[in-house]
Amino acid sequence: MNTLIYASCLGLLCMIAEIMDLRKILVSLVVIGLAVIFYFNFQDWNHLSTHFNQMVRIDNYSVAFSGLAIVLSGLVFVLSADFYKNDEKHISDYLAILVFILCGALIMFSFWNLVMLFLGIEILSISLYIMAGSKRFDVRSNEAGFKYFLLGSFASAFLLFGIALIYGATNSFHLGNIAAYVSSHSISPLFYVGMLMILIAMLFKVAAVPFHFWSPDVYEGSPALVTTLMSTLVKIAAFGAFYRLFYVCFLDTLSYVHVILAIVTAATIILGNLIALSQNNFKRLLAYSGISHAGYMMLGLMSMKTGTASALFYYGTGYSIATIGAFAVAILVFKVMESENIESFNGLGKKNPFLAAALSMSMLSLAGIPPFAGFLGKYYIFSEAIKNGNIAITVIAVITSVIGVYYYFKVILAMYTKEPNETEVKSNIAYTSIIILCLLLSLLIGIFPDMLMNIF
Repeated sequence: MNTLIYASCLGLLCMIAEIMDLRKILVSLVVIGLAVIFYFNFQDWNHLSTHFNQMVRIDNYSVAFSGLAIVLSGLVFVLSADFYKNDEKHISDYLAILVFILCGALIMFSFWNLVMLFLGIEILSISLYIMAGSKRFDVRSNEAGFKYFLLGSFASAFLLFGIALIYGATNSFHLGNIAAYVSSHSISPLFYVGMLMILIAMLFKVAAVPFHFWSPDVYEGSPALVTTLMSTLVKIAAFGAFYRLFYVCFLDTLSYVHVILAIVTAATIILGNLIALSQNNFKRLLAYSGISHAGYMMLGLMSMKTGTASALFYYGTGYSIATIGAFAVAILVFKVMESENIESFNGLGKKNPFLAAALSMSMLSLAGIPPFAGFLGKYYIFSEAIKNGNIAITVIAVITSVIGVYYYFKVILAMYTKEPNETEVKSNIAYTSIIILCLLLSLLIGIFPDMLMNIF
């Protein structure tokens, strides 16, 4: 619980820093603060506790995912110093909102009451609406923020209505009471309708087909740093909440929506990979890549009866680290080339071999090529899916995963086979450190997977 309190205080500190004119050292303060929060979060390991009249539950699941969220936020915050250096007068506002996005994610990992789930999603979502449209004089950013706000509001309405129906059927918002109702009562149609509406809302949050249509436009229009956070922390938060809710409350009724989940998972994997093949904008390409990865993680949700939390955590870690590494290189290229198309990377292998090699390794990890973490992440998810009898969808996932290698190699081929652009792309200490750290972590957990797979 201290983790959430300290993270909230860190967000308030960012706003106070504006008054005290501490903008120049604010990023350093936030990163140090996140390191301290990570330490206190780790102190809750193996210490089960509930807070706020059992609305929040701290267990190893919430501690592990909260720790991952803090690390991912820290990596993004290090990048923010250079990203916002030309807009320093607003940096305290941006950092405060980004910290509140983390606070929403922390609630989504540890909620034990449906009201807290709604609050966590809304804290995260409202902050994201603002950040998606934070480039005030950029039409694409305005469009991204507006689209995300409208569609996100519809999803929140579905979630709230579903929660109300679940309450009407069970007379409780508490996850433990809802689980007890499922195991000891004949389930009413009202409950199933509420469950279905919550499922629709969560599918929107993870950008699963057919609720994925907002993702490419929002990813493309948002500032690149916000897109980085959106494709990593926000996606992991959505899946963490998704798994916790369905594993605790709806596990015994999962057969009711199994066909829906199977269709959605297959469609997400197929469409995400196939549409990505035709993308020329790097951010849109990674948006559709994120949709396909959402499909793979949906396989983990379909297999939750055998307890796939470790596999989901491992996959999310590997995917997020590789994505941050890729965006760290991309942001440097975008800034110099003033374009976000794949052509911006032409000849990068000759101009800056380090950045080209780093981006190549990030792409290989996302494609699931060993020895990077992305390979074992898919292996563990696919293994759990086969154990649960989801063989047909697993075969589809394997085939489309092979097809998906093509669009990752589009970027790699551009860097090594095309004529270089005249403008030289240079890195700095912060970006170089993050890139190296992401690559080392991807290799480390890819070679020693037991570090994360045995965490639960």
